Amino acid sequence: MKIIGLTGSIGMGKSTTAAMFAAEGVPVYDADAEVHKLYDKGGSAVWKVGERFPGVVIDGKVDRKALSKRVMGDPDALKRLEAIVHPLLTEARAAFFMKAAENAADIVVLDIPLLYETAGESKVDVVVVATATPEIQRQRVMSREGMSEMKFSAILARQLPDEEKKKRADFVIDTSQGMDAARAQVREVIRSLRQDEG
Repeated sequence: MKIIGLTGSIGMGKSTTAAMFAAEGVPVYDADAEVHKLYDKGGSAVWKVGERFPGVVIDGKVDRKALSKRVMGDPDALKRLEAIVHPLLTEARAAFFMKAAENAADIVVLDIPLLYETAGESKVDVVVVATATPEIQRQRVMSREGMSEMKFSAILARQLPDEEKKKRADFVIDTSQGMDAARAQVREVIRSLRQDEG
């Protein structure tokens, strides 16, 4: 089973690219979606996060905006949060791999926003980076609800620059050329990896 690590800076089309892999029948593990599950009602992180960060659990689930305010710009708070969330994500990822193996998947995608920043590239076989022009990136990000220049800058500061990601990638998917072009690039990555196996 070939493991693709899919990454890309905010607004680069990573989630759309992940959906394209899924549409081609490749199982996708989405770290962000998994965090949403952990924070939702009944999620295994709710009680622990609420205990560590009083006031962020509202109606039985973690209020992501309240939590973000508590950890943004506070490296120690972020470390405390990661100490809760990362082990739970490791468990979820193990379950994902087990299911993919049972279904005899030859390729899987791990959608990990901070792949390089967390040295995750050492745990995958190939890295695919989703990219777009800086103009398109800014346009996409600034159209998001609750986004501000300050927040955008803070997020970018935590992420490895796009140019560096592209240099280190095995494959680059340019999402600024439209959906059909990106889909063709995704199919080419899959074809190339299956050819290597053959």
